[in-house]
Amino acid sequence: MFDKVFGRGAERPAADPHTLPVSRRQRNGMYTLRALGDTRVLALVEAAEAGDWEAVKAALTPFDLGRDHQVLAELADLDGVQDWIGRAVEDDKEHRATALLISGARHISWGWEARTSDRAVNVTQEQWRVFRERLHIAEEQLLEAAELRPEWVTPWRRLLTSGRGMSLGSAVNETRLDAALRREPLDLETHIEWVSQLQPRWGGEPGQALAFAREAFAGAPEGHPLGCVIAMAHIEDWVESDSEDCLVTSDIQDELLDAAERSILHPACVRRPGWQEGFNIFAMALSLASESIALPRVFQELQGAYTSWPWKYMAQPEKMYARARRNA
Repeated sequence: MFDKVFGRGAERPAADPHTLPVSRRQRNGMYTLRALGDTRVLALVEAAEAGDWEAVKAALTPFDLGRDHQVLAELADLDGVQDWIGRAVEDDKEHRATALLISGARHISWGWEARTSDRAVNVTQEQWRVFRERLHIAEEQLLEAAELRPEWVTPWRRLLTSGRGMSLGSAVNETRLDAALRREPLDLETHIEWVSQLQPRWGGEPGQALAFAREAFAGAPEGHPLGCVIAMAHIEDWVESDSEDCLVTSDIQDELLDAAERSILHPACVRRPGWQEGFNIFAMALSLASESIALPRVFQELQGAYTSWPWKYMAQPEKMYARARRNA
């Protein structure tokens, strides 16, 4: 087992020529991953920051935005995209679906920025109004993008988020889940979004999300990153729990170890731009469970790379990452 976990005897993958050099590390040896750690994604982000639609389209050439959730997220979370993407939607008929997808995804993120992450009772009426207005625009644009490009999965995964925010109900959201999984049955981002949807704070029942995650991962091949859904389900359980140590059980430790071995730590696992986020998901879950076999290996592979998701569930995310890394 230890050979399997620590990778002895396995060849290390060849260096990726598109890997973005680490420009600066903090004193504790960690650094925040930018542009998914990829030079091509950085070029895309820089084009979007400049509001240059032609350069954005050129930079998108290596990627399939209808399937690559993480590349889409780089644009969706970028402030200022909302200022120019509307012109691309109206003017570029040939690439209207792509512009609609980017705009719709951005309006969801922009909507949550207006709402803030505060508890619902503390959100003002004006914040709610802006939130719903932006999500309504997102819904219209994503549905049109999905109609124009019926093979795309990314619009449906984003529609799960807007549907949750607008409280459209289980029937609508289950239909959207089915639409996404028909296109990509093992789509990680869709499964993680549904794990959030099944939490009690969004109307789910205790244990429902973990059962969904287990069933999904049971059908995944060796080396598929869908194992992250197991880790994320346990993190969500921790968020819902009143106990800081709720994951510190031998059964949970064993399940997380097995999921890590069969997914991100498996030799067949392919590392695409942004692979570090999956490792961060496992790093947080394994740390919360006080697991000691896979956790050092996960941090060894990360080499200090930090992603805000899912550590932002914690009050001091970077500090907690550094502590977990130090104690691994």
